[in-house]
Amino acid sequence: MSLNPSYIQPGQDFNRDTNYIEDRITRDGRDGWPVEPGRYRLVAARACPWANRTTIVRRLLGLEGVISLGLPGPTHDKNSWTFDLDPGGADPVLGIERLQQAFFARFPDYPRGITVPAIVDVPSGKVVTNNYPQITLDFELEWTEYHRAGAPDLYPEALREEIDEVANLIFHDVNNGVYKCGFAGSQKSYERAYDALFARLDWLEERLAGQRYLVGDTITEADVRLFTTLARFDAVYHGHFKCNRNKLSEMPVLWAYARDLFQTPGFGDTIDFEQIKRHYYVTHVDINPSGIVPKGPDARAWLAPHARADLGGRPFGNGTPPKAPLPAERIVN
Repeated sequence: MSLNPSYIQPGQDFNRDTNYIEDRITRDGRDGWPVEPGRYRLVAARACPWANRTTIVRRLLGLEGVISLGLPGPTHDKNSWTFDLDPGGADPVLGIERLQQAFFARFPDYPRGITVPAIVDVPSGKVVTNNYPQITLDFELEWTEYHRAGAPDLYPEALREEIDEVANLIFHDVNNGVYKCGFAGSQKSYERAYDALFARLDWLEERLAGQRYLVGDTITEADVRLFTTLARFDAVYHGHFKCNRNKLSEMPVLWAYARDLFQTPGFGDTIDFEQIKRHYYVTHVDINPSGIVPKGPDARAWLAPHARADLGGRPFGNGTPPKAPLPAERIVN
């Protein structure tokens, strides 16, 4: 039996399974998982855009010393992400070779995909949650006692309704929209997703022409959610997923916006372009059976000046940038 994952259903739209483990880690511990420094490990592959959100928010809020980070390799089979980057092929804290083991430790017959990000309870070795939209919100709202001094407010109460509204549009048309293109099972479903994707990107180009960030004048959860897709657009989605009306680098406002965030501490220092490309081009055998990974594009373009500061705005509000990444978590692109 082949262990290669399959993503395309002939004749069908791509429909993401969004049924995740809904347990939450909260201050009151109402789901049985109380906020407790050192207890939990975030497992988040560098390659995955959904996991990338959690590593950015963890950096911005200064939770590195409170929630440890496990890093699976960029490729996986249909069963699980694996810790093949670690010595001996096992996570040094959890002692497991496959993330699947943490899921099975809690749910021996777990029937769904083994996804990242996931948070694992270190003492028991059991997965707590893989509900990625809630994970970042809980980092922002439930772990406030352990935020670094100067941590930004990524989900300000007065703007939450607008943040949620914008993030929802971005999820359907952009974050998941690129996958609807890449994993489409028919020409019709592909073209429908393609049109929705670029209509939304045009909408974002217009929205961001006169303001530095998506909502308000500081970085919020909405910017984090958009950035992780933009960071992968030219390297992966443009060619591999056939999102090729134009490159991100050919959309002047969005390209400048993305570079602005990339050059902001906490964003670009979580991006590993080589792992990103290897994940998509090697794992998606039904799209790229040769397994050849492209050399380009040149990542140095992300460091070009962007002039977005001319629009005003304060990246961290009344806060400050995060410190440099922990030595063990630094990326060399």
